[in-house]
Amino acid sequence: MNTDLKDRSSFWRSFTFAFRGIYHGFTTEKNLRFHFAASIVVIIFGIALNLRLVEWLFVIICIFGVISLELINTAIERIVDLVSPTYHPLAKQAKDVAAAAVLCFSFMAIIIGCLIFIPKIINIIRLYLG
Repeated sequence: MNTDLKDRSSFWRSFTFAFRGIYHGFTTEKNLRFHFAASIVVIIFGIALNLRLVEWLFVIICIFGVISLELINTAIERIVDLVSPTYHPLAKQAKDVAAAAVLCFSFMAIIIGCLIFIPKIINIIRLYLG
């Protein structure tokens, strides 16, 4: 019984650590703040344009995917800085490849966003123009 309480306690503590990680990333990483702000704008537009469930699923996957990869990128940068405090070409490559992962997923998110939002915006423009 005692181990059950200990397991539950460590389970809930892991959430505390995770939220600290999000907070740290948000307060120290400009790109993460940009992604959060962009996510809020996308959510507002999604509500205003009355997205369907399937569209919301893609939007949510894109939002959380980009933010998650940005957090992983931040973690990789911290580890590389710890292990290699001076410049090393492999350290640079590790950081560049981690940043490239975020960039690739961000491009995918932009393409998906365009596929979802542009037709809706065009329909609204057509309604008002004629």
